[in-house]
Amino acid sequence: MKTLAIDTSNFVMGVALVEENKVIGEVITNLKKNHSIRLMKAIESLLADCDTLPKELDKIVVAEGPGSYTGVRIGVTVAKTLAWTLNIPLVGVSSLEIVAANGRYFNGLISPLFDARRQQIFTGLYRFDNGQKLRNEEKDQLVINEQWAGKLKEYNESILFIGNDIEAHKEILTSVLGEQALFASVSQYNPRPSELAFLGMQKEATPVHAFVPNYIRLAEAEANWLKAQEAKNE
Repeated sequence: MKTLAIDTSNFVMGVALVEENKVIGEVITNLKKNHSIRLMKAIESLLADCDTLPKELDKIVVAEGPGSYTGVRIGVTVAKTLAWTLNIPLVGVSSLEIVAANGRYFNGLISPLFDARRQQIFTGLYRFDNGQKLRNEEKDQLVINEQWAGKLKEYNESILFIGNDIEAHKEILTSVLGEQALFASVSQYNPRPSELAFLGMQKEATPVHAFVPNYIRLAEAEANWLKAQEAKNE
């Protein structure tokens, strides 16, 4: 079974082709460039390099969010289009879960995070069972960094923070958690599309037309519109 994995939920763009337990090809970049221009070219190039035709794909796995609204939409739109056109299953995986997978051999709790501005972070809490099965301990959420650190303090065990945005929140996390807070190396920051593929293999597919991104919060324009409507109704 050949699986194509797509992640454009943040600055990192990742595409991977996996067959059973083998990573055939993988492309990862961490650039402030338009994913909408580069994604299809990356997919086409990867499939060509791996001598694979689109019709040979058996499943599409995509990072469903949270993250950049535009980035998540681009990846999900392309994934849905491919799955519908090829008539193959579509599976969504949390963008945070993909990053957490980089902490596979950490013996403790893993907190992946993305910056959400104004001291807010998208995060969740994960743990590996014997380095194999990744388990969610606290659901993905949008939270103030200091509040999150306070909650993690109650676990009374080491927490590995991981992701490209940890430097922006490191001071606050350390001030609350002290030695309880550990930080991944730079080489572990980028989400791996091959990990995304393997995570997706363990999950149930979603009907293409029912598949929606998980933004966790409304876009600012949507939130402002809802407030305006509430004020008008009052």
